[in-house]
Amino acid sequence: MGKKSPSEAQLRYLKLGHSQAGGKLPLFDRNGQQINPATIRSCIKAGWAEPWFVNPIKKDWLVCKLTDKGFAVLENQAVASNK
Repeated sequence: MGKKSPSEAQLRYLKLGHSQAGGKLPLFDRNGQQINPATIRSCIKAGWAEPWFVNPIKKDWLVCKLTDKGFAVLENQAVASNK
């Protein structure tokens, strides 16, 4: 798999987990809007996020956390934006 960069939507989602304990990624953005499940699934497929646990009440919710690869993508984005 090549070095793919995240889209703007993916990057916004990943950034939400950067400062959270364990890299927990939220289900909702800062405006209270649900994160698009397609964005979450695409981040999982790219290896930037991984399922954390299954919510027993809302089984369709994708509760995820950043992977080491996800943290690396955010670090690379920060370095690139500082150039």
